Amino acid sequence: QSTWGNFRVTELVMVLSFLNNWVHVGLLLLELAFGLFIIQKVSYTEIDWIAYMQEVEGFLQGERDYINLKGDTGPLVYPAGFVYIYSFLRYLTDDGKSIIVAQYIFLGVYLTLQTIVFAIYRKANSTPPLLLTFLCLSKRVHSIFMLRCFNDGVAMTIAYLAVLFLMSHRHISAAIFFSLAVSVKMNVLLMLPAFALVFVRECGAVKAITCAFLMILVQAGLGFPFLITYPYSYLTKAFELSRVFTFKWTVNWKFLDEQVFTSRDLAVALLAGHILILLLFAIKWCWKEGGLIKLIGSVLTGRDVSLPAVTSKAISQYSAHHIFSLVAICNFVGVAFARTLHYQFYSWYFHTLPFLLWHSGLPRPIALACFVGIEWAFNVFPATPSSSLILQASHLVLLVGLLLKPVPPPTELGQRKKLE
Repeated sequence: QSTWGNFRVTELVMVLSFLNNWVHVGLLLLELAFGLFIIQKVSYTEIDWIAYMQEVEGFLQGERDYINLKGDTGPLVYPAGFVYIYSFLRYLTDDGKSIIVAQYIFLGVYLTLQTIVFAIYRKANSTPPLLLTFLCLSKRVHSIFMLRCFNDGVAMTIAYLAVLFLMSHRHISAAIFFSLAVSVKMNVLLMLPAFALVFVRECGAVKAITCAFLMILVQAGLGFPFLITYPYSYLTKAFELSRVFTFKWTVNWKFLDEQVFTSRDLAVALLAGHILILLLFAIKWCWKEGGLIKLIGSVLTGRDVSLPAVTSKAISQYSAHHIFSLVAICNFVGVAFARTLHYQFYSWYFHTLPFLLWHSGLPRPIALACFVGIEWAFNVFPATPSSSLILQASHLVLLVGLLLKPVPPPTELGQRKKLE
């Protein structure tokens, strides 16, 4: 009877794996068809594409002073990776004039992103395959890629590839691709605390420092033409942290007065809240492994802080589920406390929402209401006080759910015991 039971379980796993593969393929084919439909039938809306082309034009003409790289929307505020990628896109699109070609390229970027995210969900192995359909339902995300060609989509595609490498315990590759993603847009830095924790706990302090050095080396290499000519200009514009955004385009704070929105007090309060909530999560994550204080002390004193092996190297590693959870939560906390969210910023965290909501501990109807509320808020144009309130309320409910949810076993061994 035991043998028959084991056979049935094995058979069920094989069937589910087969269905999982076909769900991925089917959804990608539907996404391809829908993307082609959007490009052919829905009018393109110009927002930043022309400005992107103007900003890289100066670089292609020999300008290396970031202060002088400008477009209709203002000065260039993205690192060097953006400049190289959009210079190449300018070449492919006849100096940016062939919008239709750009749209087809971004359809390819979108499908690549979806493929990577599907692989992440499959590797995390903790959500039903049909949950992937929620990753294909966002009107706004389709628009960000196929109708706007924003650099956010490019940055997040590279960032999720870095996450996939991290979940596979390929730390050097994860560090390189993480830094490449940051070079396209700095929002990827919201994931940095999770990457740092995984590097330290899986590799130890020395290799973690090596990964950090590698990230910096990638940035230095990409920015080299600008750093050897006008270093101050490059560092202050490409990595500008003091920018005050325009109230007109905010999606998350429309219920505030504009004077409050642009105030330094709000910026400081949000930064403090961001740090505090990250600290609370860090305490949760490190509690069963000796505590956060012990981790910090070990790093400062140079002691080995990697997870202890029990019987093999694999057991000393975080599970793929736990790694994705760390990254998704760190990223979401940053979004929840963002000084502002523009419509294209939705792509920063949309693909983690089904995972976070499924594992938030919230009742399924409330989790679904949060998903719908967030999607609805990002599709209200222009944003209203009501849409911003619903967005922030949905963020708050999800954040509370994640804070109150017990931390699952972090290691591969713990995950297997839980399943057994």
